Amino acid sequence: MTIPPPDTNHPAGPVEAGAPADLLAAESQAEELKMRDVEGLSQGQIVRRRFFRHRGAVVAMIVLGAVILLAFTSVGFGNWTGWWKHTPLQTGNVTGTGAQPTLSLPTWLGGDGFVWGDHPFGRDESGRDVFARVMKGTQTSLIVMFIVGIVSTVIGVIVGALAGYFGGRLDRFLMRVTDLVITIPVLVLGAVLGALAAGKNSAFLLAIFLGLASWTTLARLVRGDFLTLREREFVDAARVAGASSRRIIFKHMLPNSIGVIIVNQTLLMSTAILLETALSFVGLGITYPNISLGQLINQYQEAFATRPWLFWWPGLFIVVIALCVNFIGDGLRDAFDPRQRRIPSQRALRRAERKAAARAESAAAADSTVGASGKETT
Repeated sequence: MTIPPPDTNHPAGPVEAGAPADLLAAESQAEELKMRDVEGLSQGQIVRRRFFRHRGAVVAMIVLGAVILLAFTSVGFGNWTGWWKHTPLQTGNVTGTGAQPTLSLPTWLGGDGFVWGDHPFGRDESGRDVFARVMKGTQTSLIVMFIVGIVSTVIGVIVGALAGYFGGRLDRFLMRVTDLVITIPVLVLGAVLGALAAGKNSAFLLAIFLGLASWTTLARLVRGDFLTLREREFVDAARVAGASSRRIIFKHMLPNSIGVIIVNQTLLMSTAILLETALSFVGLGITYPNISLGQLINQYQEAFATRPWLFWWPGLFIVVIALCVNFIGDGLRDAFDPRQRRIPSQRALRRAERKAAARAESAAAADSTVGASGKETT
């Protein structure tokens, strides 16, 4: 495994000259621990180990997985009906306090004991179950988020790879197109296209349109990476071996940019769900009969003073999804960027010193045993 040279411009890079001696020693020990930690591991194993050491990213991945599982199994998807007994459009009679949430928290959280009930998130003025509607809105928002990520990734990678690899006129043309798309505000463009996409398939069409307007940042990042990679020795070797440009781009160069692509797209996906929420909140995004979290907030905003739970639950799921995706992107950045360095704690340094001392004692004992056996033989 090739260790890249230290980046002196990086904020977490080597300590500057004149730093305290203990900080220099800690930096040296951190580098030594890092080398021992990845010794004999492949690049994939190193990335996986770094990611799972990021506690925030691991917790966020578990929470996001639980939200996805709950949303798609509770009210079903497509023609499949889930395990929840109410549907998002099913109405009923609401009298007295029958619209209030039946969910009760456990006693250790200050509640009266955990109770789920028939309507855990309450009901709206038409008697529709808010839990079913929030789960359906979560489905729609997640679908929009993933479609935006896929569409923008495909376009951004292709444009950036072609511009960075071939350069010249093609590079100038593609970058001028990218600059033109950048000048158009995504929120305004999404509002116009969202209004045109009104109807049964408004969620899918809105996601496609947002993806077509969100690829520019990734294209510039991939282009910058490819401008550097095309001068590397392995690319020259592939050209000499007779590899086609397509094979060089997708087989040799693109895997070296996968870290930039994944990190950028996870952050873009969290932005996409907030953008969809903003458009749906002002009535220019997801339209009836589709349901999204932003649409629910827009629909229930007038009831905030009297029935705030109608507003809380969609907002809570929006915040949870956005935070989870951001934490996952942060963990992926730390996992893929070899320049990310961290000064180890004193406990880690003492543990490393004890291990080094134990190895030294074992080596000394082994040497003494060998020497003793040699004298006896003599």
